[in-house]
Amino acid sequence: RQLRVSPHVLGHSKAHVGRVVAELVRAAKAQGLQPGPLALSLRGDFVRIGSAYEQHKVRSPDCFDILPQPRSADWLGPCGAFLCGLRAKDGWTRRCRPFAEGFCVELQGRSHLSSGLVLRWFQGHLQRCLGAVRYRLQERCRVSLSACPGHPPTLHILPCSDYVCCHISMAVRLIPAIPLGDALYLTALPPEGPHGSLAAEALWGLNASRQEQRLLGWLKEQAPAASCHLKCLQILKGLRDLRRHGLEEPFCSQWGRALSSYILKTALFSLLLQGPLEAWDERFLLERLEDLVLYLRDCLRKQVLMDFFLGNTSIPEAVALPRFLKEAAPVNLLSAFDGPTLDLVAFQLISTWVQAPHIIRMYSSPRYLRPLPGP
Repeated sequence: RQLRVSPHVLGHSKAHVGRVVAELVRAAKAQGLQPGPLALSLRGDFVRIGSAYEQHKVRSPDCFDILPQPRSADWLGPCGAFLCGLRAKDGWTRRCRPFAEGFCVELQGRSHLSSGLVLRWFQGHLQRCLGAVRYRLQERCRVSLSACPGHPPTLHILPCSDYVCCHISMAVRLIPAIPLGDALYLTALPPEGPHGSLAAEALWGLNASRQEQRLLGWLKEQAPAASCHLKCLQILKGLRDLRRHGLEEPFCSQWGRALSSYILKTALFSLLLQGPLEAWDERFLLERLEDLVLYLRDCLRKQVLMDFFLGNTSIPEAVALPRFLKEAAPVNLLSAFDGPTLDLVAFQLISTWVQAPHIIRMYSSPRYLRPLPGP
C-alpha cells in the first residue's frame, strides 16, 4: 500500500509534464540556431521514458525523465554498442570547421562529437528559452531550470491549481538524445569514467527505452490479467530504497548502482521468459518475489547479468527489435563491479529479504520517506 502511486495524481502529473515540456521544446526549436552542417538544433519532439510511463513507479509521482532530440549533421552514425563514439568522416572537419571546433574533441587523431559539449550547449539553449515559456505558462505553473555540471538539466514545475492533488512539485530530467532510427537513441553521458576525462567526453550511451516499453506492453497482453510481475519490481525497488537508509558510504552508493532500476528490470525480464507466464498470477506474489530475489542473488555471485536487448536472440518475435540490437555484442551489466563488492551486495540483498518486515517497520516512518537529495 505504501508503494502504490495514485493513478489519479500520477495522471495529473504526467499531463502537466507533457504540456510544459512540449512548450519548452517548441520554444527551443523556434529560438534555436538554423539546422545545417554548422549548427545543432532541436527536432521539436521528445520521448517519455522511465517508470512513470512503464507502470512501475514507486511511491513518488513527482520525478520524470524526458528525451528531447537534437538534430545535427547527417554524418553521425553508431560505431559500437552500449557505449560508443560518433566519429567524423575523413575530410569532414575541414569542410565544417566551425561545427567541429564548437562540438567535437580529438581522439587518436580523429574528430568525435563530444557528449559533454552537446550537453553544455543543450543546457544553455534551454535556459535561453525559459523566458518565453514562463510567460505562456504563468497562469498554469511556475517553471525553473537547474543544472549540475556533468548531469542533464532538471526542469522544476510547480502547478498552480485549485485542486490539492495538482499542487505536487515535479522534477523532470531533460536528457539530450540523438535519434538513430528504429526507436533507438544515443544519450549524452556525464564526463566521468574509467577511460579518462577526454575519452569520456566523447562517449554516448545507447538508450532502448522504447524497446523496454514494447516488451512490457507485450508482457501485459500475454500474462494473466492479475499478473504480479510489475508489483514484484515495485516491491524490490522499494526494499532497495529502504535498505539504503541503514548503509554507509561507499557501500551505500555501490548498493544503489549494483541494484539500479535497469538491472532490476533486466533480471525481471530474464526470469519472466524462463517459465510460463501463468505462474505470475497475483496469488503467487510471494513465491515469484522470492524467485526474483534468488535469481538476482545468483547473478551477483556469478558476476554476470547480460543486457536483455543487446545481442539477445531469445526475445519473442512479437517484440520487434532493430537489427542493430540483435547484432550487437552482448554486454554484461555487472562487469564494472569487482567480485567482493558484488558478493557483499548479494549478501545484503538476502539479508534485506529475510528481514523485510523489520526493515519496512523501521524505515517507513515519514522522516525516512522524504525523497533523497539529488546530485
